[in-house]
Formats: sequence, C-alpha cells, structure tokens
Amino acid sequence: MTLKEIYSAHSEQNSDFLQKKKPIISFEIFPPKNDEDGSKLEKLLNHLGILKNYNPAFISLTYGAGGTTQNSSLNIIKRIQKELELTVMPHFTCVNNSKEQVKHYLDEIQTIGIKNILALRGDIPEGVEQENFDFHYANELVDFINSQTNLSIGVAGYPEGHVECCDLTIDLKNLKRKVDSGADAIFTQLFFDNDKFFKFVDLVKELKIDVPIIPGILPIRSYSQLERMLTMARVTVPKRLMDKLEKYKDNPDDIKKIGVEFSSYQCQELIKNGVTGLHFYTLNTSSSVSQILDNLKINQLINL
Repeated sequence: MTLKEIYSAHSEQNSDFLQKKKPIISFEIFPPKNDEDGSKLEKLLNHLGILKNYNPAFISLTYGAGGTTQNSSLNIIKRIQKELELTVMPHFTCVNNSKEQVKHYLDEIQTIGIKNILALRGDIPEGVEQENFDFHYANELVDFINSQTNLSIGVAGYPEGHVECCDLTIDLKNLKRKVDSGADAIFTQLFFDNDKFFKFVDLVKELKIDVPIIPGILPIRSYSQLERMLTMARVTVPKRLMDKLEKYKDNPDDIKKIGVEFSSYQCQELIKNGVTGLHFYTLNTSSSVSQILDNLKINQLINL
C-alpha cells in the first residue's frame, strides 16, 4: 500500500476515541554498523518479529549520507519483505548524490516492490562543497522522485524547527515547498513536549498543507543517549522529565523505565487528540516500544 492508501483509512474511522479510533503504527530501524558476521542483523530481524505483533503499517529504514549503507539497506529490505512479510519504506538522502545515482537507486527499489520512500536532504559531509551537488534541498529530491516514479513520498517535519534553521517560520515555508513538490505525508522529528507538536500542526494547517502529520516518538533508553540527541537536534525536554532523568541518570534500568512511562503518557495524549499515526524510533530494539504499545493496549485499538 502507498502512504496515501495507508493514512486515508484512518480518516474513515470514527473520530471518537472512546469508540476506539485506530492510529496507524510504524517503526523506524537503521542498518546495523560493524556487522561483518551478520549477527546484528539477525538480532534486528528478531526484534522486528516481536514488533510485527502490533500490526505495523510499515517499517522505515534509514539510509547513510551519500549512499554509505545502500547495499546493506537493499539486503535488509529484501529480508524484511521475504521473512517477515512487512512493508518497507526506505529513506533516501540526496546531498552528495548525482541525479544518475538517485535514478539508479529509485529503479532498484521499485524492482523489489517498494511503493513508498522518505525523501531527505541528509547531512552535508565535511569538506564537501555544496555547490557541486545536483540536489541542495529535500524539495528538489521530492520533485525529482515525482518526475521519475510513481512512488508515494514522505518528508520530514520539525516541530521546533530544523537545527540549521534560525526561524520556525522559514522552516515551515521549506516544509510547504516539500509538500507542494509532491509529498504525501510528514513524519516529525522526535519531541517530548506535545504542546510543541500541537502548535506545529496548527501552523502547518495555516499554510494550507493538507497531508497527514505523523508524530515521531523516541523512548529514552539512556541518559547519554539523551545528551547526544540534544546536541544534534532542537528538542525541548519538559522540566519534570529532565528532573527525573537527572535524578536517576546513573541507573540504566530506571532511565529505561522512565522513558517507557513518559512515552506511554505522551502517546496516550496524542491519540486522544486524534493523531493519524505514531511513528516509533526503535533504535533497533523492541523492548521499550513493545512495553509502550502494551501500556496503550494498542492491539485493542488496532484491528487491521
């Protein structure tokens, strides 16, 4: 199914949460690094086997800048399709890729039955002049994909603004360019303050952007992970959450428990406010996400 088909089903459901409105569930994974013997991939597939029990609409698979994980990504896609019979939405970054390289990759993924793609600019490699790129922004990639394929396209949204953008208004205009170029859905960067997400949705709608906006959820699994994340992205951590994390930062088990509890609360509020779906950043493990979905009794809500 395409992104349009996946998310259109949600709009046909009863809007009353008490009558079990059903959010569309999806999971993000990444190609394991330093996996010469394949053991990390086998472990990842086992985790996906557990997450399959929650009826995900698709699995999204990240892609290294400049195609650094392209071969392993294609292998993972094929195995997920064959062994788990799950739909895969690969990511694709355009910086440091020529139009010929992008077209070759698009042909490859369509050959193996891919119908959806997440189109991203990607990080600019150090020491590489951006002027030499065929693509400079994600909207250019979206436009190119639309001109070359029938793929359904997702793009990224940033509830608190992209870390490289100094103004949320400018960032929202960039988002509109991506949607106007042919994007079918917006997947947000992680966030911990739901009010930031709700405000973002309102601002997006004011720009007459009318595609599904899917919140990205990352369960906190370690204090060091959170510290790294805050240096890489513009994300606000509510004081009550940060205070609790700092209190238990030296106890990994407590941090994971706090992460599950907070994400469960966060998702419950999002569902009550009628989000179309929930997109979980799994970090290639099933434990925290499965606990959250059990807390939400998600299998009672989803009945695909």
